[in-house]
Amino acid sequence: MKINSNNEWDNLQEVVLGNMDSYFPGLEFEKDFQQKNFDKAKKIAKSAYPKWYTDEVNEDLDNFKNILEKNSIKVLRPEKFNVDEIFHTPYWNAIGCDSYNVRDLHIVVGNKVISAPSPAKFRYFEPFYLQKILYNYFKEGFEWINSPKIKLNSNYLIPYYKKGKKKTTTEDKIQKKLMKGRIEEFHKLTEEEILFDAANVIKMNKDLMYLVSSTGNYLGAKWLQSILGNKYKVHIVNAYRASHIDSTILPLNANTVLINSVRVSKGNIPKIFKNWKKIFFSDVAEVPKSELDFQNKIRDKAYKNLKEIGVNSYLKHLSSPWGGLNVLSISPDTVLVDSRQTNLIKELERNKFAVIGIRLRHCYTMLGGLHCATLDTVRD
Repeated sequence: MKINSNNEWDNLQEVVLGNMDSYFPGLEFEKDFQQKNFDKAKKIAKSAYPKWYTDEVNEDLDNFKNILEKNSIKVLRPEKFNVDEIFHTPYWNAIGCDSYNVRDLHIVVGNKVISAPSPAKFRYFEPFYLQKILYNYFKEGFEWINSPKIKLNSNYLIPYYKKGKKKTTTEDKIQKKLMKGRIEEFHKLTEEEILFDAANVIKMNKDLMYLVSSTGNYLGAKWLQSILGNKYKVHIVNAYRASHIDSTILPLNANTVLINSVRVSKGNIPKIFKNWKKIFFSDVAEVPKSELDFQNKIRDKAYKNLKEIGVNSYLKHLSSPWGGLNVLSISPDTVLVDSRQTNLIKELERNKFAVIGIRLRHCYTMLGGLHCATLDTVRD
């Protein structure tokens, strides 16, 4: 079957679903890192993902796969490749691969596949795990576009607030309540290179919405518009601090959009949604105690130990409670939702959607929900 996906809601026929086969936590090595500590760094990183944990993640993903297949959807999985060796560019060294969040680095726009230039160094070679899948699709033909190679050789991360100007927002207060005192940390990107994750983009046929954030800059939107041409319109939004857009704004069908009402109000909603039915929602479930305990006792400890030997990692990050809004439409009237989000399920059913609950016990520590862990390649 040919690659073809134009929006977030048409009948899903084929999809890539993440796995843990090629997963290795992203590590980025500082200049003073000593090579003799490499095995130590790997051991510490692996300690943040014990076997019981990865087994549970894989079990939930396999159950997710079964539900997709019961709905007549063909499921493809990333291939395994060697990810536990350090790699080098002329400017830095890193290791890692996120084969769970398969949405992050590729956009399917019609019959085009676009590989995005992620600002995360460890993701530089990550597209390898999709090559076999994409080459099989290439037998039927599609337009395969790779972004310009990036250097990431400067201090391209900018603090979100100026020194001494940090303020606590309403969102921070809500997050603290739902995450037992934790809040997300944010930054911005410079405009020196084209930088963005594919998950900064949502598709609405000939319109694409691009979030400028900690994982996407303005140059990225400009480049995306330049390769898509006049047939498409890339709409830039920058009113939200979020990294990816799919826990803030996510269309459910051709005239209904799910909106995070903490981040988006009637006053700052993008104009393109003026005539859409808008479901404003924020009553998500708390981040589970089990996830918070695992983060506090295991991941935070590993992050600190790595930092002490000159290794930066993403282990201190935990998805916000808004990950509960990270849903997946498999048809214009059917939505897959994290089964813990009982209030959201009721709200969607009230709006005449059929809802299928999916268990993802570790979506917060894996930094991705149902939409993040999938990449739709064929929609009808």
